[in-house]
Amino acid sequence: MPPKRKGPLQLVQRDVDEIKKQVDRLMKDVQHQDGSTEEAFRRCQELQMSAEKTLRTLQKLTKADELAPVGNYDQRKQEEERRLQNILERINNLSLELSPPGPSTAARDVSKEESEDDEDDDEDSNDDDVDDDENKKRAAKLPSQSDPRIYTVLSDFKGEQEGDLSVQRGEILRIIRMTADGWWLAQDTKGNRGVVPKTYLKIGSGVDDDEDEDEDDSDNENDDDDDESEEVEKEEQDSEDLTDDREKNSHTSHSNWCTVRKALTEIDATDVLSAMGAIPSGFRPSTLNKLLVEEGVTYKGSHYIQPELSQSQLSFSDLFLDPDTGRVRARQVRSCVCFTLWSCRMIPTPGIGVQVLSRHIRLCAFDGTQVLSNIHTVRANYNPKSPKMWSFSPRMTGILPTLLDGDCFLRCNSASPDLGILFELGVTFLRNSTGERGDLSCGWAFLKLTDDTGNPLPNRTYELPVNGGTPYEKDVAVEASATRGSPAGVFQQMLQARREPKLIIKLKSANSRTRTQLSLLPETLLHCLSCVHLLALHRQLLADTLLMDRPTMQNADLIGSPILSTFPVLLDEPDVLDALRSAWLDAETNMSRAQKRDLSYVKQEFVKVYMSSVYFLLHSPSMPCHRWADPPSEEQRARVIYATLDALKHTHHTTGQSGGPEVFVDPMHQHLAFDVTELTFDLLRVVR
Repeated sequence: MPPKRKGPLQLVQRDVDEIKKQVDRLMKDVQHQDGSTEEAFRRCQELQMSAEKTLRTLQKLTKADELAPVGNYDQRKQEEERRLQNILERINNLSLELSPPGPSTAARDVSKEESEDDEDDDEDSNDDDVDDDENKKRAAKLPSQSDPRIYTVLSDFKGEQEGDLSVQRGEILRIIRMTADGWWLAQDTKGNRGVVPKTYLKIGSGVDDDEDEDEDDSDNENDDDDDESEEVEKEEQDSEDLTDDREKNSHTSHSNWCTVRKALTEIDATDVLSAMGAIPSGFRPSTLNKLLVEEGVTYKGSHYIQPELSQSQLSFSDLFLDPDTGRVRARQVRSCVCFTLWSCRMIPTPGIGVQVLSRHIRLCAFDGTQVLSNIHTVRANYNPKSPKMWSFSPRMTGILPTLLDGDCFLRCNSASPDLGILFELGVTFLRNSTGERGDLSCGWAFLKLTDDTGNPLPNRTYELPVNGGTPYEKDVAVEASATRGSPAGVFQQMLQARREPKLIIKLKSANSRTRTQLSLLPETLLHCLSCVHLLALHRQLLADTLLMDRPTMQNADLIGSPILSTFPVLLDEPDVLDALRSAWLDAETNMSRAQKRDLSYVKQEFVKVYMSSVYFLLHSPSMPCHRWADPPSEEQRARVIYATLDALKHTHHTTGQSGGPEVFVDPMHQHLAFDVTELTFDLLRVVR
């Protein structure tokens, strides 16, 4: 009985098994260092071309090509594609290890083999030359134009560092690996390898593009995008199989190429989720959150509340005393606005597999190129019944938490004509499968504070369009606005306008008392309006200590002032700032009008309230460290704050004293060991 004929899918499965065996054998030889590196690199190139050819053959197969019905055909085909992608990933990583750290070519490797063979045997060298020429032609031959890894160079690029690939306009490249940082590993037609910025590349080989676009332009673009996203997804899912042993055993020099090689093997959670479809189009890693995390205190409110030295470094440029009244001298700035975050609408939501920990807006002063103030964060309220609607400043009894308060102010002394407020809508997410956290930007909006003639904007409500991408990208739409067009009817235009993502804010004027308090603050600061009176009191204490109590203006010794050394921390921990607001409100309620007008009495009481409330909280052993968007930590901190405040309030009512040293030695209240940094104000370390 003759054997049954195998169908196309079975033949491909057999080819995949054979390629896998060869790859395993090659990796084993490389680990045991059997043979030369050049020979291993040549074998790796051949296996790479064979695997890519098999993958293209598999992708063209359909169920109708089978000789007999095959159960679960689509599933089996997908499994084989996944196997091939895993194999290709292993080959690419192995090729990356075997390739020299620069634009070394396979042709140069071939020439080395030819010279070695010429020394051994002339006849063998002739045969090897023929084989090597064939291999060189096969390596230089481009895959089909439908391969999503084929790109055309849009502009000349000259490599500046070791590992860069210099290319010219119109050159055809094959992309070996796509990375999130925008530097892709590519190979040209001569076999040279290196990294190229993705902005210099365009998908496709450029051959017969005009004819294809005339036939079906939109379909081809969609197919290419789908292929590319699938390729990125499979690469990132399979890159976890890499081992660090080969990198340790390799004797390559410590150069920039090592950094590039490390970056090529890193997995970016955002790219993985994008490939999975869990992130809508237009979402990007959060730009402002990256500045907060990577730049230390540079963009935090605790940095901007500190005094700023003058150009001579011998005095202050933004902190002065009025000699007649003894109060901080008011200073006017070019831009001082008060505004309210109202709501956001039609904001896309992340897909499945992602748990949203926080929806928020990060805002700062921005001139189109750089951040000019601290970055302030306001958390949004979310209703599952209206998933695309965000709201701010909810009405509630008691003090509204600073984190939820959308009433803000901005003071900025920049003379830039493009000065405005940048609003970055963001989410902090938790990936369910891995437990990995991340911050995404859902879009951004910008409100320029002056009109075309340079006059300040009037106080009214503004609807700002939400753009996708980053503030440095233009014309990127988010998912809700991806179908922008020019509908003919007025009714259709109205409907489409309602589907556009918008941020609604309101510019407003402040009362005279608030304006007076704002004039006492630093020249550049963005924060919550409800905390202005606390910031102004801190500013007064700062001026008294630095301008009146120091022996000379050139004296820079440590100053014994626990309140000045720890108060800036409150701007980075809003729940502790709320505790101070609550404690100070209770103290103000018990003051008479005459006491409220007496500045010296108010300062003394403020110091007592501070020391008996938040200062104790900041150094309580039961208080967990502040962590952004961590519900268990936030709940535990809230319990500790309220319990401690109640206990200290009870002690105050019992003894009739607040802020005294008795509370710190009371065995009922535990306190961390004292440290010199929490008791002294270091002028040279904190000034700007």
